[in-house]
Amino acid sequence: MSETTTGASYAAAGVDIEAGDRAVELMKEWVKKTRRPEVLGGIGGFAGLFDASALKRYERPLLASATDGVGTKVDLARKMGVYDTIGHDLVGMVVDDLVVCGAEPLFMTDYICVGKVHPERVAAIVKGIAEGCVLAGCALVGGETAEHPGLLGEDDFDVAGAGTGVVEADRLLGADRIRTGDVVIAMASSGLHSNGYSLVRHVVFDRAGWSLDRQVEEFGRTLGEELLEPTKIYSLDCLALTRTTEVHAFSHVTGGGLAANLARVIPDGLHATVDRSTWTPGAVFDLIGTAGRVERLELEKTLNMGVGMIAVVPAESADAALITLADRGVDAWAAGEITERGEHTTGAALTGDYRS
Repeated sequence: MSETTTGASYAAAGVDIEAGDRAVELMKEWVKKTRRPEVLGGIGGFAGLFDASALKRYERPLLASATDGVGTKVDLARKMGVYDTIGHDLVGMVVDDLVVCGAEPLFMTDYICVGKVHPERVAAIVKGIAEGCVLAGCALVGGETAEHPGLLGEDDFDVAGAGTGVVEADRLLGADRIRTGDVVIAMASSGLHSNGYSLVRHVVFDRAGWSLDRQVEEFGRTLGEELLEPTKIYSLDCLALTRTTEVHAFSHVTGGGLAANLARVIPDGLHATVDRSTWTPGAVFDLIGTAGRVERLELEKTLNMGVGMIAVVPAESADAALITLADRGVDAWAAGEITERGEHTTGAALTGDYRS
């Protein structure tokens, strides 16, 4: 063996520790913006610390946890070179699962896996996550950036996150609270959110052959800009609703669509009916359906069709709930009701035709 042969090293294997350290330095200012008074220490430790003595004000605190990712939407972010919006998506997918049971999101951690650490790119992703946490009222207490050369291409990456929340036991929301006559209130989505992008990518790229920089008149912007529209984060709006009026349940409309996710909180013996004629889905949903010749039922079990969150409230609370949401700038409307389940009905169903 030649004396000049260089020995193996982590860097030679493709892992750049210095780049990882620089990424941490760049993201610190964004993580700091998410700080809550219960958070101890700063970024860079082996574990994030949250002062649980804050939970003493609860009679019987129940901790809620959720984890999720952004799915194949990250591929569009990579192709467009836009990395800060998917952080909003990640936070929304996690915290809005927490708030379904009435839990206040307390803190999140993230996991970013890359083929090669580009410090500015990683910092942009964390910036988006931090901005999402601010919108959700929770802290970003830590995370992990993993470099996987050889498994991922240099520009490939994925993100995931986990969150923890708390709810008072006697304020826990869910199916056991729902009653006949309750009103189903729909809250508008900001677009596709973060589900169904495998179908979306198949339609716009493989079937329609469109490019992300294609100007779409119905959107008033490019296709790529529309597809990267961040997920709306509802957690603070939902929590405000629980403080101002009676709420029996929430349902976060994600993979599986509106009916399937609403059915998850409907008890045996009851049925939720949602009237399509109470809203008009955004142009992006019509475009995906038309360009891919996707049947309506397939669209509805894949995409949110313009509704990102559902609240189920007593009939006497519906007006107050709509006023609270309107005051907070949330587009919401009464979309259906809870009835007794018939012989041939399921947990939830859509009826009628969408308003044109």
